[in-house]
Amino acid sequence: MSTEQHWHTAWSPEDCERVLTALEGAKNLRILVVGDLMVDAYLLGRVERISPEAPVPILRAHQRERRAGGAANVARNLKAMGVEVTVAGIIGKDQDGEDLMMELARLEMDTRGILPLEHRRTTVKTRVMSGGQHLLRVDEEDDMDLDSDASQHFLEKLSAVLKTADFDAILIEDYDKGALSPTVIEGLLGMARERQIPVTVDPKFRHFDLYKGVALFKPNLKELKDGLGLLWENGDADAMQKALTEGLDRLQSNWQPETILLTLSELGVRVRTAMADVQQPAHPREILDVSGAGDTVIAVATALLAQGLDPVSMAQVANLAGGLVCEKPGVVPIDPDALMAEVRRLPIQA
Repeated sequence: MSTEQHWHTAWSPEDCERVLTALEGAKNLRILVVGDLMVDAYLLGRVERISPEAPVPILRAHQRERRAGGAANVARNLKAMGVEVTVAGIIGKDQDGEDLMMELARLEMDTRGILPLEHRRTTVKTRVMSGGQHLLRVDEEDDMDLDSDASQHFLEKLSAVLKTADFDAILIEDYDKGALSPTVIEGLLGMARERQIPVTVDPKFRHFDLYKGVALFKPNLKELKDGLGLLWENGDADAMQKALTEGLDRLQSNWQPETILLTLSELGVRVRTAMADVQQPAHPREILDVSGAGDTVIAVATALLAQGLDPVSMAQVANLAGGLVCEKPGVVPIDPDALMAEVRRLPIQA
């Protein structure tokens, strides 16, 4: 790739065609998603009055929904793009775990990488919603790191899965729920290096510093700030940008990812490589729910990078995808047709 062709920030007709080709090409990929699996549950209704027993709203519930969440939602996004997906993670030997396995089977995903454990609950996040607005979230989970025996069993399962097929990428989705213990992270990264499989990571705080030498590291603003101990006063935009640049410098120097994709919510995204440092603004949206937007961003970014798309174009499209899913209530996967339509609408620049 010539730097002149691929590292400019203007959007050209050639950029558009290259991206559309890569989005279509997702159907030819096989990706292993490893991480914290969970059930996203919803209690939907409408609030019409306040309780006489306490100053809290009364929800008149009319619907319950359950969806595959966490790393499984990342897998849903990849599947929606046409990717062949293998899912790996930890569930409990409980009804919630069985329900999650049934849902993944319904979605035609390979679940041979999932390890059920006897003394561990399946993570369930229940969102109570009224008219598309969050009222409350209830988390049921065991979030301690896997012990040494469980970590070893999980690594054995991952090793067996990696022998079954040639994977184009491994996507690690860390929600700090314990499936990705230090032992699992170290072992999985070692297996990926041996097989020369690119690894993309959506990190959380607990093991932020363990993901070294990966192809893509995608923290959000809070994760970068807390993971590196960055400081700035609220509202001081200049100080924030200075701290973020220093943080990205440290991350690049100490962890040596090939690409960093920093998501900045309403400020857009910032992509950093050895050759570029570009911030792209968010696109105007009617934001209904930000839940799951990060899952969509890492899924789209991984599918594009696995095909060799340049990081600046990748960031532009992943940024678009994350915004699109925020227009719908609840955790939903990307609509590839809507994403391709958005890509075609991007203004062409000289």
